[in-house]
Amino acid sequence: MIQLNLLKTIIVIGALIFASFVSSAELVVVVNKNNPTSILSRSQVIDLYMGKYVAFPDGSKAVPVDIEDDLNTRTKFYASLVGMPLARVNAYWSKVKFSGRARPPTQQKDESAILAFVMETENAIAYVRESSVTDDLKIVYRFDK
Repeated sequence: MIQLNLLKTIIVIGALIFASFVSSAELVVVVNKNNPTSILSRSQVIDLYMGKYVAFPDGSKAVPVDIEDDLNTRTKFYASLVGMPLARVNAYWSKVKFSGRARPPTQQKDESAILAFVMETENAIAYVRESSVTDDLKIVYRFDK
């Protein structure tokens, strides 16, 4: 009986890990179509989202955007990007904000608000589901590569 429960637990955990992987593969990082940035490395995206840099490679100011109401997507983004749980990312930002060194990403309520913000803000950078990307946006980073 214990072995059967253990097997069920392993299957459930494996399914959750697989679902998380598949879901994070759907996320992409986008900018406004008029932004001169065409591609970013993983480390550049980390630097922008974790406050190490505040500008795109061409020197123009970057405005990273987080999703406010979808903690599942936000959690997957940071787990995929920096390998940290959201609680740890939030604790990191609490320290950084207190020191005054950097500001956390701005927040938009949901994905539709993020899409509208990026479409009207040339220096915005955000993560969205790839299926939501329109011609007004440019994908600069993919998690599945």
